[in-house]
Amino acid sequence: MYAVVKTGGKQYKVAPGDVIAVEKLAGEVGDTVELEAICVVDGDKVEADPAKAASTKVTASILDQFKDKKQLVFKFKKRKGYKKLQGHRQQLTRLRITAVGKDKYKKKGAAAAKSTKAKKVDEAKAEKVEAAEAPATQAASEE
Repeated sequence: MYAVVKTGGKQYKVAPGDVIAVEKLAGEVGDTVELEAICVVDGDKVEADPAKAASTKVTASILDQFKDKKQLVFKFKKRKGYKKLQGHRQQLTRLRITAVGKDKYKKKGAAAAKSTKAKKVDEAKAEKVEAAEAPATQAASEE
């Protein structure tokens, strides 16, 4: 499931777990914000009417408040000797989309990943031991 949200005069296609940078939103790091959905796609079902799509909640958590890279603004008029150079750094907010409607972002914990990795290693060791023991038991049964 994904949605198209509108914030800061721009539109973004988002799904649970996505990280996006949008124009500055009020709030501190860790706060939760709700974004305005204008289109929602759930498999084959598409809700493109902004009034109906707005009923779907798109929540996000603020990861960071930061400035974008510098944009140079150079003004110039030929044959007049007029040159002006200015810089601009846009204030941005980095968001992680936590939920789109009923779909939620499932954070992959280090402990869960470690435990599955440990299980795979244990299974591989068990298979090696069984493979090593199998010829020995066959030889013992032949005698």
